[in-house]
Amino acid sequence: MLRMLDFTELFGGLSEKSKEMLAEIAIPKTVQKGETLFHEGDKGYALYILGNGNIQLTKSGGEDKEVVVRVIQQGEVFAEVILFEQDRYPVTATALKQSTVFILPKPQFYCLLDNPSFRNDFIVFLMHKQRYLTERLMHLQSHDAEHRLFLFLKDHYGTRERIVPGISKKDLAAAIGTTPETFSRILFRLKQDNLLQWEGKEITISREYWEGQGDT
Repeated sequence: MLRMLDFTELFGGLSEKSKEMLAEIAIPKTVQKGETLFHEGDKGYALYILGNGNIQLTKSGGEDKEVVVRVIQQGEVFAEVILFEQDRYPVTATALKQSTVFILPKPQFYCLLDNPSFRNDFIVFLMHKQRYLTERLMHLQSHDAEHRLFLFLKDHYGTRERIVPGISKKDLAAAIGTTPETFSRILFRLKQDNLLQWEGKEITISREYWEGQGDT
């Protein structure tokens, strides 16, 4: 857990003492593919850190449909909204494959806030969270969906010629902030240009695709 905290976007900047305090209250849990951690509207019991695997967040839409909000990646904190903003989960969290999460129960987390040193560290955490969301919004605004796909593949799998992503096209579209229809058009265009082809569970990528994007 301590090693995982070092690599989280939000808790990585905490002091070693604060990270040790967090690790003491963390409960590891393995969830199987298709298993639900919590449902939209459930009473908020805890926030989570994803140790490995993928967790999909969905929200109910019209006509009994579910909308994919995002796909959580390793090291990300999620469901932290229940700490202060609301006491019920606004989304449903489901494992896309076998995953390990660290559960940080809400009552124990509140107890940590009674400690002045942890509380001060946590204020820094909230400021970092705000900056992180602002930077993410700027990133989404300044990069088109095709380039976000490139960045996602590069960051998660490296510049390999063959990739088995382990998630569906719909989920990957959600992860890069675009619609399945737009994502399908991107894949079609890349296939026509002999740059990238997604067949079955495997993505085949040409060297020209990686080189053509530059050192972004």
